Amino acid sequence: MKNQTSVKYFYLLPSFGDSNNKSFISTLFFIIYLVGVLVNSSIITVIYLDAQLHKPMYLFICNLSIVDIFFTSVTVPKLLYMLLSGNHIVSFSQCYTQLYFFIAVGSAEDILLFVMAYDRYVAICRPLHYLQILSQRNCTLITIGIWAGAFVNSSILVISVLYMSSCHSNIIHQFFCDIKSLTMTSCTTMQMFFVVIGFEILIIDFIPVMGTLISYFKIFFIIFRMKSKESRKKAFSTCSSHITVISIYCGTSLAYYLIPAYSDILDSFLNLVFAAVTPTINPIIYSLQNSNVQSALLGLVR
Repeated sequence: MKNQTSVKYFYLLPSFGDSNNKSFISTLFFIIYLVGVLVNSSIITVIYLDAQLHKPMYLFICNLSIVDIFFTSVTVPKLLYMLLSGNHIVSFSQCYTQLYFFIAVGSAEDILLFVMAYDRYVAICRPLHYLQILSQRNCTLITIGIWAGAFVNSSILVISVLYMSSCHSNIIHQFFCDIKSLTMTSCTTMQMFFVVIGFEILIIDFIPVMGTLISYFKIFFIIFRMKSKESRKKAFSTCSSHITVISIYCGTSLAYYLIPAYSDILDSFLNLVFAAVTPTINPIIYSLQNSNVQSALLGLVR
């Protein structure tokens, strides 16, 4: 942060922050967080323990569960503390640390969802080369690349945000520090920030989304050419959970970041779905629509 910054801390004030039902809201968020952590942890555990699930598809599902645990852990515990203690003050270091890890896990999920689409493309369109293209070595390198790219992207974005000076207001109308809210507090030119954001949208958002769309265009082209109805049904079932997850995730994130800020309540709702609810329901979608995961979970319970 530049020296001319006139405020020394941020005050997080979500639309439900001054509600009289803080105990109910705290309980609701705690349940959401607990369910998300438990279900995602269960997915990770069964994939690790079941040798039949040691395949590229389930490796990426496991990584998605890890990302989702971090997603909710970055935001919800701090929110619970604010609701229960009534202390909504966040220092600069706390705010930008939270922003750094939130961008990192968000970037990791963006890239990972594209990799999962590519995995389905190879499995359906090039099944004979599946184990060669997505070998254990290649999957390991892909996983390392996902996390390395996510943290590098987060570092660049946070550094560009640090060059902005916050003097318009120190009140952030969200339940965590996010880029959209921080830009509203700036009173300096943000040319460098917008240049960085442009490259970030192109590399981390636009290219993965276009790659995902192209992958599914080719997948559906192959599926519709299958003569067997049973084969078409089986091929589509392997993609349905991923399509559901990516639709919810991309839909809420795009709605929040692209819609102009004219309603704090709407922004808080979209951010809540994007940052807290979606990571919780992702593993539920996969466990409900994937028979192998269902069998492994039942085996773990027994």
